Amino acid sequence: MGRRESPVDPNAGPVQRFAYELRKLRQEAGGLTYREMARRARYSVTSLSRAAAGDELPSLPVTLAYAEACGADLAEWERRWRAAARDSAVREDAGTDSPYPGLARFEAGDHERFFGRGQLVADIRRLARELRFAAVFGPSGSGKSSLLRAGLIPALRGEQLAAIRILTPGEHPLRSHTDALIPKNGDADTVVVVDQFEELFTLCQDPAERTEFIDALLAARSPDSRLRVITAVRADFYGRCAEHRELADALRDANLLVGPMNPAELRKAIVGPATATGLIVERELTARLVREVAGEPGGLPLMSHVLRETWRRRRGRALTMEAYDAAGGVQGAVAKTAEDVYTQLTPAQAGIARRILLRLIAPGEGSQDTRRPVDRAELDTGRPEDTVVVLERLARARLLTLDDSTVDLAHEALITAWPRLRSWIDEDRERLRVHRRLTEAARAWHDLGRDPGALYRGSRLATAEEHFAGGGAEDLTDLERSFLAAGSAGRVRERRRLRGLVGTLSLLLALAVLAGAVAWQQNRSNDRQHTQTEARRIAAVADSMRFSDPVKAMQLSVAAWRLAHTTETRAALLGAKAQKERDVFAPPEYYSDDPDVAQRMLSADGRTLVSLGKRWIRRWAVGTHKLLASVKGVGKALGSFEYRLSPDAHTLLEYDVDGAGPVRVRSLVPGLSDDQILPSTDTADFAPSGRTVLTDDTSSGRPGQRKVRLWDVRNRRVLFERPFADDDSAEYTAVAPDDRRVALCLPDGSLEMWDVVKHRKLHVPLARKAQ
Repeated sequence: MGRRESPVDPNAGPVQRFAYELRKLRQEAGGLTYREMARRARYSVTSLSRAAAGDELPSLPVTLAYAEACGADLAEWERRWRAAARDSAVREDAGTDSPYPGLARFEAGDHERFFGRGQLVADIRRLARELRFAAVFGPSGSGKSSLLRAGLIPALRGEQLAAIRILTPGEHPLRSHTDALIPKNGDADTVVVVDQFEELFTLCQDPAERTEFIDALLAARSPDSRLRVITAVRADFYGRCAEHRELADALRDANLLVGPMNPAELRKAIVGPATATGLIVERELTARLVREVAGEPGGLPLMSHVLRETWRRRRGRALTMEAYDAAGGVQGAVAKTAEDVYTQLTPAQAGIARRILLRLIAPGEGSQDTRRPVDRAELDTGRPEDTVVVLERLARARLLTLDDSTVDLAHEALITAWPRLRSWIDEDRERLRVHRRLTEAARAWHDLGRDPGALYRGSRLATAEEHFAGGGAEDLTDLERSFLAAGSAGRVRERRRLRGLVGTLSLLLALAVLAGAVAWQQNRSNDRQHTQTEARRIAAVADSMRFSDPVKAMQLSVAAWRLAHTTETRAALLGAKAQKERDVFAPPEYYSDDPDVAQRMLSADGRTLVSLGKRWIRRWAVGTHKLLASVKGVGKALGSFEYRLSPDAHTLLEYDVDGAGPVRVRSLVPGLSDDQILPSTDTADFAPSGRTVLTDDTSSGRPGQRKVRLWDVRNRRVLFERPFADDDSAEYTAVAPDDRRVALCLPDGSLEMWDVVKHRKLHVPLARKAQ
């Protein structure tokens, strides 16, 4: 029988809890002895028993061998071991300062642990002595910020300087840092270190303020300025610096390029911090890190992070390969840390984490995405308790940095190294751009005392509403929601004002048109009477000459007809002279006393007359009174049907006024085409082209048939259709001469214009409802 194990308290810590779970697993496997387990797992009895002793966390291989001997799920126990390793590392980390900052930069107080950049520190110190304005360029992750803060600033403290100031531009660089650009009293120079200079282009949205700030920095070049300025700029913003001519001139011979560390420098950066704090790094681990990071311009923050995670998993004083592998390696450590934090959040907290992290991103405009420091007030999610938990966990994992009022990503490497965050940004890139502009506009609106003139209007308001309507509003702060709501309310007020204005203008226009119509109608009536009188006078002269000079009489009759240019005048002329002209000009069917002729219609150009009868439908040339064609008549009671003539008088439209039967489109040219049948309708008429027919069923009470449709009569195809609800209708409709547009006047006074070809509604300026 095996030695009895000492009790272990699962509440004493993660190591003891893990040992308790291992013992429980052995009991559930039937109370296996360690000797039997050793035979199955090919590990010694001592190694397996120590794994469950609770004195220290066993290695992962021993843990997996223990689980395999008990027949357990190896993947599940690997997950448990990693969780215990993480929890125990956090407990071990408490109250202890890591020699590696992780994703965070080295600060001036970390000078004793800042290794591997001795030559660069000397170079930038020389530039600061010789020039009053200089810049350090380098890719993201090359260590520019650490170089200035932990390298340059401590080196300058031994010199005769009035002050050393460090700043980042932010959204309002001039407003925020004017005082920092004023030198201290005395003869000594003041050094201003401007870190993250690219924020001038990513965060500052005011070109004028950006230019003024750059001018204020460049003023340091004056010999009597008593200022010296050193800036750190991300390399991919070098071209943006050229947008300012004086800045481009100043940088021509005053810049230092930061490249990746060479192998010797990397070894110093790996081993130096550990040695400075009494630790050692396994040689195998040092060699592996040098191989993986050498030549990688942005690899330093990833190396620092995996070293910090390896330190958290250390055993005693040694940073080992085993701990390095458990941390996830250079490429996986950041993602592993971030995923570990994220997956331990509740669903509500995970949503808050996503919103917070995306707020800390400024999506690139032709450049890489950058971090965006924000005020804590901007992270108001409506769940303050959960927000605090999320911020503290992300900060504890060194993914975020917090100070009294600002939250920031620890490093931009997190953007590229964490696939989940990368996918969030790619999914919402355009929305992020809209959000960044919305945040800036809302803040400006608030700073201006919520001036209505600073609100979004038009397309900007519509775009913001499209992205943040409904559930998307939870991503906005109270200020941003108020800004959007005020913009929407302003649009409603503007529409009401415009509707009132349009209504007033419409009334004035209607009155003006009415007055003009009355005057025109009076003039037209006088002209018509004069024309009729003159036409009849000429016709009388022609009548008196029809036997003495028939040719002259014919010429005068044609002149009288042409002079009578309206339908009413011509009808009156025909009625007055019909009996006398019967035997001279045309057969009896031409005249109104033919009992078979019930209706006559003129073509659009007035050159063709069509007479409708039950037996015959005839087409006449008006000018010559010549019979052009005869086709079979309508053969029914004309009173119950409506007829419409095409503009060229070649086609006749026939439909039942009660909508009881189909619409018939008849050809008046013998042998040209067969009749076409369209569905029944309330009203129908030819469009100006004569190629299409417009039908209107909006006065019908039949469900599903309240429609305005445009038909191609040649193939009975519907070119356009506009359905109406039961309580809606179309007052007037019109079709363009080319059949490409349809206009509808609605009962409320609004106008709709439709593109027939593209089947879409067109924007009509001022086509709003009148009040």
